[in-house]
Amino acid sequence: MATKKNLRLRKSCSRQLVAHSATPLTQVSFALNVASANVVDYSCFGGDRPFFSAYELRENTPTDHGFFFLLTCRPNRGVPQPTLMDIVKINSERLRRRTFAIISHPDAGKTTLTEKLLLYGGSIEVAGAVRGRKSQRAVKSDWMELEKQRGISVSSTVLTFEYAGKQFNLLDTPGHHDFSEDTYRTLMAADVAVMVIDAAKGIETQTEKLFRVCAARKIPVVTFVNKIDRPGPVPLEIVAGIEKEFSIEAIPVNWPVSSPLSFIGIVDLAARQLHQFLDRSGDIRGETAIRDWPTFAQQPQAYDDQPLNQRAIQTAAEEIDLLDLAGHQLQRDLFLRGKQTPVFFGSALTNYGIELFLKGFIDICPPPGENPELLSIEQREHADFAGFVFKIQANLDPQHRDRVAFVRICTGRFERDMDVVVARSGNRVRLPRALKIFGRERQTMDEAYPGDIIGVVCPGEIRLGDTLYQGNPIEFQGVPQFSPEVFARVTCPDTSRRKQFDRGIQQLVEEGAIQMFRSVGRVKETILAAVGELQFDVVQFRLESEYNAPSRIEWLPYKIARWWRGKNGGDTPPKTPYSARLVVDGYGSPAVLMQTQWDLKTLLADNPDYEFSEIQESRALMER
Repeated sequence: MATKKNLRLRKSCSRQLVAHSATPLTQVSFALNVASANVVDYSCFGGDRPFFSAYELRENTPTDHGFFFLLTCRPNRGVPQPTLMDIVKINSERLRRRTFAIISHPDAGKTTLTEKLLLYGGSIEVAGAVRGRKSQRAVKSDWMELEKQRGISVSSTVLTFEYAGKQFNLLDTPGHHDFSEDTYRTLMAADVAVMVIDAAKGIETQTEKLFRVCAARKIPVVTFVNKIDRPGPVPLEIVAGIEKEFSIEAIPVNWPVSSPLSFIGIVDLAARQLHQFLDRSGDIRGETAIRDWPTFAQQPQAYDDQPLNQRAIQTAAEEIDLLDLAGHQLQRDLFLRGKQTPVFFGSALTNYGIELFLKGFIDICPPPGENPELLSIEQREHADFAGFVFKIQANLDPQHRDRVAFVRICTGRFERDMDVVVARSGNRVRLPRALKIFGRERQTMDEAYPGDIIGVVCPGEIRLGDTLYQGNPIEFQGVPQFSPEVFARVTCPDTSRRKQFDRGIQQLVEEGAIQMFRSVGRVKETILAAVGELQFDVVQFRLESEYNAPSRIEWLPYKIARWWRGKNGGDTPPKTPYSARLVVDGYGSPAVLMQTQWDLKTLLADNPDYEFSEIQESRALMER
């Protein structure tokens, strides 16, 4: 069978298409007669498996016979590979996915926007409130009791919904600086980031930091300017501020028609239509009146009996004319390279512009694997299942008390009960259960495709940053560990709960909720560390609620941590200031804890033959 020369392709009840011989590194081009790239009904002659083990199958350009695809084949080396029908199915499902994360400064409206996207996606019927009356429904993304009490997001969440034939995988991230490490890890699983900006407050500190992280990771950014119905800077100032602060071209996709005292609607710039929102409650999907914008700008009274702000309409018309003359055009390649950001205006609380955002986002957001900056050619050509663990969460459901690993699928198809290899250890692990996560809710999944985020009920073998794969070995970038800024001893005052306390601390360290260091020397001391103090509040809350273990915190004076290594490969510790402390982290990597910036400057000056790092890359790889 390995010598068979021709591979025939046939579509049921349609014409036959014959591809040329699939010899090594042969590129086969053929047209598929399909509608909306939903191709599943192909059969393959000459055995159950085709004779190739790596392929590239992507949508190119429409033709008279459908969409044109390229297929690159290599001979099979004895490893069972997907059939051609599997490949086309995987590709059609990949093209349906949109995987993105939402980032913002606290109180910019990130969680409210998340809730409204679920509302318009049909996943919920009534939108919840981050802060509100006891009778109001809580938001889906803030499932932890501490989040409900404080009205802030402290943990990243995965939410999935369908809209206009596409599947959206939404990663809601914490906005507060103290939980930025969880946000950075979650961004690794996203193809695009949606940056939410408060129209009144402008670009805030945490928004700027998260944008820099996206730029470093080559993640394209879509901007949503929220609370546009409230008094604040004019839209042109907001767009200019984005360009100045981030050195990026801001391309408006829609434009608000408003003044500080009135809000009329939002103009879809491509369709030249004004959307007027008739329902201002925001809890449910409201009615929208669509007007022809050029006609409305000339004669607004013909569409509305109520007196409208003529000055606001005239100003918006002049601004839109200015954008037509002097504005940039959105170019997909520049957007994927992080040189442009599409800008949407709206108000998540009142639903203004939410549906416009979703419709525009479908075309702008690339499907998984389309951005060459995020996956290498070798990784994109991997034919079998491969994904990486970017988050671990224990006790997601108190009734189960299990440990769930969040896996971003990058290539191939995931099937329940499949055996995978853990790249870090080389061990094979069976995955008997896979879950579709929706906030705290869970649903068993039988299969998943590139771009999907699945929850795997995992044994202790799987750790944060691990790559899981089938077939040829592959490895994705590991999860970074960031320099903490707050250090403490955490002890259990109740000796009868010591066992539960130790188990809880160990689990929280494995999740990445807290970092652990152990001192070097005769006296072995365990030190816990975090980016911000609120992380310790979460640790104490979870120890009490999930493990019934009280805790007491004793703050330590250290403020800075740096991982070190000798430039010549030696393991002799560097010379440290008197107040500094040599430690090893939870993965055995040596580090130095310091109290002041002066200590850090002294350390760097006294040790020119050492490298000191603020970020420890590839956490899973360090254990080899």
